[in-house]
Amino acid sequence: MTEMTTDQLEELRDRISLFKQFTGFVRKQPLGTAGGVVVILYILMAVFAPYITGFDPTENFYQNQFVAPGMQFPMGTDEWGRDILTRVIYGSRTALFVGFTCAIVGSTVGLVLGVGSAYYGGLIDLLFQRVMDVFMAFPLIIMALAIVSMSRSLHLPPDTSVYFVIIAITIPFIPRCARVVRASALAIREIPYIDAARANGFSDARIILRHMVPNVMAPYLIMITAFVGQAILLEASLSFLGLGVQDPVPAWGLMLRNAQEFIRTEPWIAIWPGVAISLGVFGFNLFGDAIRDALDPKLRTQ
Repeated sequence: MTEMTTDQLEELRDRISLFKQFTGFVRKQPLGTAGGVVVILYILMAVFAPYITGFDPTENFYQNQFVAPGMQFPMGTDEWGRDILTRVIYGSRTALFVGFTCAIVGSTVGLVLGVGSAYYGGLIDLLFQRVMDVFMAFPLIIMALAIVSMSRSLHLPPDTSVYFVIIAITIPFIPRCARVVRASALAIREIPYIDAARANGFSDARIILRHMVPNVMAPYLIMITAFVGQAILLEASLSFLGLGVQDPVPAWGLMLRNAQEFIRTEPWIAIWPGVAISLGVFGFNLFGDAIRDALDPKLRTQ
């Protein structure tokens, strides 16, 4: 039997360590694991949508209007004869695209602003906080509604509506992430090695990028996971109100809006997109809470 080299032993130890971390996470966070499974399923559904269903989500089949759930159409059809299962599957692409884009962009901009404000302090930090106070004074949905309403006055094509929804949801996320990151960055700024870096003549950019940003990644990642579920719910809310994604783009909130007048006679038109929204937001929230518990040292020690 051949002996293992040092590199092979190190690789084996790393694999065993990762496996132990994974099993430990599953054991300590059963609800978070369930949420993670939902997240993975939604991502797979969005990526492999063309291979899961053979129907076009935007094509109308008037001969199949209001077909109840059955073998040919497992979730039934809507008022235009479109397969609801196909619309739900392709709607996951819209929801995840909006959710991840808003969460990542909003959290990244908030990270930059929060760390910069904490590092420079003084008048810059004071002005930054007052601007953030103005944005924080408005609820998420109110600010998103105001931004989308302004964009609707431009009368742009329906297929561009999703990008204005992203902008409307991302902007309110920025101050919320910036506040959290700034609080962590203020504590890091007082650590002696930051003073040592300044004494060695390191530039501000190097100190921020090499010494401060890596130490605030935990709250940054927590905010991203928390924002995805919120963004999906906000996008669905805006679409339901007629201010979000427009037809023929498949979106869960838009499907609910179109199903309002048929909910008494053809309830399946509203049930399935509602289930998709609820399950998706619930899964992302559970997974986000588990990530928060895993990355927050205060919660790990409890």
